[in-house]
Amino acid sequence: MSFRHPRVLAACLAILALLSFANLALAQGGRSGNRQLQSESRASELEDEVNRASLEYEAARIAPATTVPGGAIRLARAATQQLPVVTGTWSEVTNRPYDSDDPAYRDPVISNSGGGSGLVSGRMTALAIQANGTVWAGAADGGVWKSTNGGTTWTPTFDQMPSLSVGAISIDPANQSVWVGTGENNTAFENYRGAGVFRSTNGGSSWTLVGDDALDGTTIGKLAFDGNGLVFAATSRGLWKHTTTNLSSPWTKVFDAASLGYSAIPYGLSMTNDVVVRPGTNGQYIVANMSWRNGTAYDGFYISTDGGNNFTRAKAGGAVNDADIGSTSFAYSADGSTLYAVVESPFQINHFTQSGGTTLQGVFVSPSGDASGPWNKIAEGRKLATSGSALYNYFRGFNPGVQAWYNRFIGVDPADKDHVYLGLEEVFETTNGGSNWFAIGPYWNFGLPCSANGLDSCPKTTHPDQHAVAIANGTVYVGNDGGVWKRSTSIHTVEGWTDLNATLRTLQYYYAGAGRVPGGTGDGVWGGLQDNGASLILPGAATMVSPFGGDGGDVIVDPTSYERAVNEYVDLDMFLTTNAGRSDGTTFAWREISPSCFAFTYTPSPCDPNARFIAPFRADVSSGTHWVAGGQYVWDNQNKGWDTTCGSSACDWKIAYNTGSGNSTTAIAVKGGVTYAAWCGPSGCNPRSSSTTGEGFRRGIATNYGGTWHELDVTSLPNRYVYSLTVDPADDATVYAVFGGFSRRWIPAGGVGHVFKSTNGGASWTD
Repeated sequence: MSFRHPRVLAACLAILALLSFANLALAQGGRSGNRQLQSESRASELEDEVNRASLEYEAARIAPATTVPGGAIRLARAATQQLPVVTGTWSEVTNRPYDSDDPAYRDPVISNSGGGSGLVSGRMTALAIQANGTVWAGAADGGVWKSTNGGTTWTPTFDQMPSLSVGAISIDPANQSVWVGTGENNTAFENYRGAGVFRSTNGGSSWTLVGDDALDGTTIGKLAFDGNGLVFAATSRGLWKHTTTNLSSPWTKVFDAASLGYSAIPYGLSMTNDVVVRPGTNGQYIVANMSWRNGTAYDGFYISTDGGNNFTRAKAGGAVNDADIGSTSFAYSADGSTLYAVVESPFQINHFTQSGGTTLQGVFVSPSGDASGPWNKIAEGRKLATSGSALYNYFRGFNPGVQAWYNRFIGVDPADKDHVYLGLEEVFETTNGGSNWFAIGPYWNFGLPCSANGLDSCPKTTHPDQHAVAIANGTVYVGNDGGVWKRSTSIHTVEGWTDLNATLRTLQYYYAGAGRVPGGTGDGVWGGLQDNGASLILPGAATMVSPFGGDGGDVIVDPTSYERAVNEYVDLDMFLTTNAGRSDGTTFAWREISPSCFAFTYTPSPCDPNARFIAPFRADVSSGTHWVAGGQYVWDNQNKGWDTTCGSSACDWKIAYNTGSGNSTTAIAVKGGVTYAAWCGPSGCNPRSSSTTGEGFRRGIATNYGGTWHELDVTSLPNRYVYSLTVDPADDATVYAVFGGFSRRWIPAGGVGHVFKSTNGGASWTD
């Protein structure tokens, strides 16, 4: 995660808290004692930023459309399998465990070392356990993995499937077959859509598509079996069902917004977040939640008492505010007598400054097991904050549940209906049905009492932002933005967590760069990661390390020395190191050099108001000290290289070109005095902006080839997002442009083609 928006609050919460360098006061153990948010006004930025980042991510893949028709993803995958193969031998670089806590990389501001997460991997969105103890884990963009030894080692099983984005994994109790719902369903637009549901009966050696194309292009939040030969799928297009025996038969829609008389909001979706079958009812009593995180008319709990043939919207009684039901996760006790729910609040996400620093309506229990209630509230943000949460003291203005629309789970110990695990940003536990809660997996160890004796004296904790839970055989497993952790259900303190990420290969990289090891052989390789900072791997090292925390992004690395690198946090907030980020916690290994209006330690003048969440910057292909960067403006560092500085009164970055108000640079390339910059707009390149501004999606490419800056004629190019520009190191007139998204078969206004070449400075292009 990163900070500036709820979709990325994890490392964000931390780094947004970045105190000014001038006021840093080092606490015992070498960490800053003042890494708190200085004002609750920062909290008001979160809602805007989550929407902006999500829309940017989505626009890159679907603009100028607002959605992708069913079947597109599956056929796109099939088309790629028909492409010619370039021969060669590839070897994985990042095949070592990723250590987020290496004490040699403990910069007092930028690093998260000492936070307590240990080895981390990528975002894990689904967990399930078979009766034989085999553990299954589904990653946001990394496919399905299985472990036969409690998570000590993992094996990938899903790499050849049409989608590696996983939203749900469930085990059919009738025969222990494994069912996977593709398409991450955490309601962030950066979540990839899936290609339907797949089943394996042989431990993941092979997979079979279930049904037709009805669920292609959806996200799937839950698969639930009724025990009578049916499986229910909670999807972004409503609730569907399918027989568990005849896999080739089509899916049947149970309900969506339109079938219940509501508008499909947002964007034609019917966001069904969860579905559970009540134990002990022979599959007759089924509960589902259909809600959109920001609120819509169809929000609520839906109940069937006839095995899923008919559903009605429940009037949730008791403590639940029925008019404010957002994204919800349910969990029944093993005997079906008790129903728990963790409920997000659309009101609070839309009125964040009035919410008390949370988007959580509350955690509720229905002692009767009836989804109509009456419900009792057993937790809310302020109560959880005082249970040992790291948010209580460290992030003033925030309470647990600040991202309840994105990260949440609830699970009941099958051996004890009063023993409940709750996942929000942190992991909480109650052993008495919610009367008391304890934060057993705090956000991190910074600021907690244990850190007074040095951070390494604190027990290990889980990575922030919880998404999945599975409990069996006296062990609880949790999945979050940093991978998978487990512990015994008999432990009720913060101790006892084991990270299970050593052999998972699910990290989500944005960019990578490499430089030689001075005086040695081989390269040091840097990479910018979603919610896991920037990784560094050195030749012969047993682990990768994390010198840079939060969300990583683009990177520049000196080809002659890996120790000189530039990494970015969100919004083009660039930081430079000349010693590979090494610090014992008492010295600064990084300096901020950002021209962004959202720089942490200063506001440059002029500054860039409209950089993308992950913004592009590049080194000159003919000079490693000449850099360009892009936001609304194209910036040039005047060839200052590793001496580049920026502050409130002076900055080496100078504006070279203005792409226009509301526009943002998406790709940039430079050779000598010639720069090419691709841009799109407005409002984060949002194709839906036409509904509010009338402008719609736009894109362009600008260059100073020929001596002066000008816009190129792009009418012959696709009307889609430009992902990448590359200039020929031998000829500044030769440039390549790569376009994302789907061609006109699926998006009529998108045009045709993806890779284009110009040999005359962009005057004309060849597909």
